[in-house]
Amino acid sequence: MTLSKHPSPAFTAASNRLTIDLGALADNWRRMGALSGSARAAAVLKANAYGIGLKPAAETLYAAGARDFFVANAEEGAALRPIVPDGKIYILAGLWPGNEQLFFDNNLIPIVNSSEQLDVFLSALSQRGDHPCVLHIDTGMNRLGLGATEALALAGDAARPAGFSPVLVMSHLACADDPAHPLNCRQLESFQVVAAAFKGVESSLANSAGVHLGTDYHFDLTRPGIAVYGGEAVNGVPNPMRPVVKAQARILQIRRVATGETASYGASAQFARDSRVAIVAVGYADGYHRSVSGGGVTLRQATPSGAFGFLNGMKIPHLGRVTMDLCLFDVTDLPEDAARPGDYIELFGENIAIDDVARAGGTIGYEMLTSLGDRYERAYIESA
Repeated sequence: MTLSKHPSPAFTAASNRLTIDLGALADNWRRMGALSGSARAAAVLKANAYGIGLKPAAETLYAAGARDFFVANAEEGAALRPIVPDGKIYILAGLWPGNEQLFFDNNLIPIVNSSEQLDVFLSALSQRGDHPCVLHIDTGMNRLGLGATEALALAGDAARPAGFSPVLVMSHLACADDPAHPLNCRQLESFQVVAAAFKGVESSLANSAGVHLGTDYHFDLTRPGIAVYGGEAVNGVPNPMRPVVKAQARILQIRRVATGETASYGASAQFARDSRVAIVAVGYADGYHRSVSGGGVTLRQATPSGAFGFLNGMKIPHLGRVTMDLCLFDVTDLPEDAARPGDYIELFGENIAIDDVARAGGTIGYEMLTSLGDRYERAYIESA
């Protein structure tokens, strides 16, 4: 990772480029930590740190003070270990036969999600000695986790193996992005009962949206994810987080199209006026999803007009269909010299919120970030 105020020659010449603001990343994490009150804030680094790069994200958040880290699987944990030598690394997928060595060699903490995983973990302990774990409780999401009744029975089982001594009890909120949803309170009440049964063990419930639900949801450790990367966490309220990622793509050509003509596959862009169209070097192979087209591609809850880009102070609408490598944007309303071949348009960033682009395609900012392809040249900066 190189931090520089001056872009590299490769970045300057690239057709697609990402500017990743590590200063904003650290600032967002500190903000979520402050909102977590007396609870510690973990750093969630799964999926290559939400697409921005595991190493630079981990180094930045470690320097900002994070010492608890969550990743999806043991392979991600092994890659993370050299970057955070004294950090606690929790593995969301848990431990399975065959990957025990990764856990022991890299001091990874498995999250026990089921009775089957508990058996695997205890078997590993019988052969290798004590090792910490996390107990995951399902409190109403009906995804991973032991049921609350099963967890309470385990807590009260005097005969449970001495080697089973979780360092954390956790659950996951299903509807925290909708603060008024009644399931939030039901999950909280269920989790409070289970957490109390494991006296002396730390507990964790809140994701990014859960942090905003208030102190009752914070417990000992919060797990903010998307908010740290600049995305929306709570529906229907302004996003207070700083954008972390700016995506740009080069204009390859400006075309003049006459009234009545069409463009793109399926003649999906139709022109009611003489227009200028920017042909831009980005497509669904780069994670700019076909569904954001808005023209000839209908999706549940997608924005009918499709996505917008940003160029020289103006939002410019996408036209036609996103293809593998190319997109079309309407630059008719820009001055002639404000849209030229070689210029870059912003796909999302400071001026176009990533969640607005996601909504145009009937998806969420998480998917946009984690879909960013290898054809983007990345530059890491650290703004104040």
